[in-house]
Amino acid sequence: MCPGAVAVSSVRSLWSFRWSAQRLGDRGSADRAASSVAVMPNDARMFFAQFLQHPWRVGAVAPSSAALAAQAVAPLPGTGEPVVVELGPGTGAFTAAIQERLGGRGYHLAVELDAAFAAALRRRHPRVDVVVADAVRLPQLLALRGLPGADVVVSGLPWLAFAPTRSVGILSAVASTMTPQAALTTFAYVHTRWASPARRLRAELARTFEELVLGRTVWANLPPALVYHARRPRRSVLAGVGPDRLEVVVDETEPVG
Repeated sequence: MCPGAVAVSSVRSLWSFRWSAQRLGDRGSADRAASSVAVMPNDARMFFAQFLQHPWRVGAVAPSSAALAAQAVAPLPGTGEPVVVELGPGTGAFTAAIQERLGGRGYHLAVELDAAFAAALRRRHPRVDVVVADAVRLPQLLALRGLPGADVVVSGLPWLAFAPTRSVGILSAVASTMTPQAALTTFAYVHTRWASPARRLRAELARTFEELVLGRTVWANLPPALVYHARRPRRSVLAGVGPDRLEVVVDETEPVG
């Protein structure tokens, strides 16, 4: 069996055991499942541990690969002082790629809901403005910093784990902060591409942006993924949308059907 298949099998087994133990009320067994991540590298161990604790918030079992990060940060300009917003940075796979591409230029705001991830990011990337907040608050976060809007948004949010009203609310809030020629990238796993939540996300992206391009499959990621490249928010869609008019479901503890 190849290493990738072994990793997937191990993840499935651990998660199945953890889920079953929780449902049966066996906290000791659930905790032993969590302790199994100790054999993983630091970032993967931290990511998987947070997934076990908050599966519907984290939405993935492993950090994104460098190959996926390279596609996700492709729209960042090579010159100027862009405002780059990163949503759901996790352990920082995209953060490092953004910082490398910026090379000290611009402003990098990372919005992370998980306090443990945020603390680790601050230690590793002191030049990044890391804030613990919900992505739907992006308009307020930019306003508080005196930033006129986002030139590039790089999203690592687990869209498929969100209820439809929540994903629409976040996307509307984010798009409302973007400059006219701004770009947004987000990714999806190949095996979920045709699931109904993934189809809803693609339809909402197409409704919100004038241009939507699907990147090549990144096989060097676990699991394989692809990147959506969206550009130029439709002002007709965003007309009248403001932070005070968004109705958002913020409870991420329940799976989407």
